[in-house]
Amino acid sequence: MSEHNDFEPVIVGFLCNWCSYRAADLAGTSRMKMPPNVRDIRVMCTGRLDPTFVLKALREGADGVLVMGCHPGQCHYAEGNYKAMRRIALLKRTLKQFGLEDERVRLEWASAAEGPKFAQTVAEMTETIRRLGPLNWKELVRSDGRLEPAAQPEAEEISLGKSLKSLSAPVPGGTIKAAPRTGPRARSEKAPEIEEGAV
Repeated sequence: MSEHNDFEPVIVGFLCNWCSYRAADLAGTSRMKMPPNVRDIRVMCTGRLDPTFVLKALREGADGVLVMGCHPGQCHYAEGNYKAMRRIALLKRTLKQFGLEDERVRLEWASAAEGPKFAQTVAEMTETIRRLGPLNWKELVRSDGRLEPAAQPEAEEISLGKSLKSLSAPVPGGTIKAAPRTGPRARSEKAPEIEEGAV
């Protein structure tokens, strides 16, 4: 911990327009004490936040990413925060598999009236990232998306592109064919013949 005492982390905050961005505004206008390490980016909903935005923030020099939105059940877009919850959980699992600390990404909820909670979350996140130290993404990950062997010595080099391609690989033992349609909407092999005078 003493080796990172002079380290000031850079944290990118993706904040929901309707709740947590307003909580940040309330914390600022109320002159609450909090570290100046978070760079806020307003998004209309945390459900709109693509996980690649988080990865890009880390790749471009952020040491951590804070995602804050409306409390579950209070989303202005019905269920956007539930989508964010699932995406961030999967993203944290992916970061862990690549040898990065999953504490570098944090998801929290704050309503527009919770300025103190916003300030407390920023302070906690800053201390967590300060304890972890700088990310140094460019030293950990090569430009082709592979981890450097030093980052994960017990495993072979891992490629995110390769692992995603494996999800769309052919099914072992053959191919999947669509079942033929049945019922009233089934397509016939040939057009039905119409008898003369039937119309």
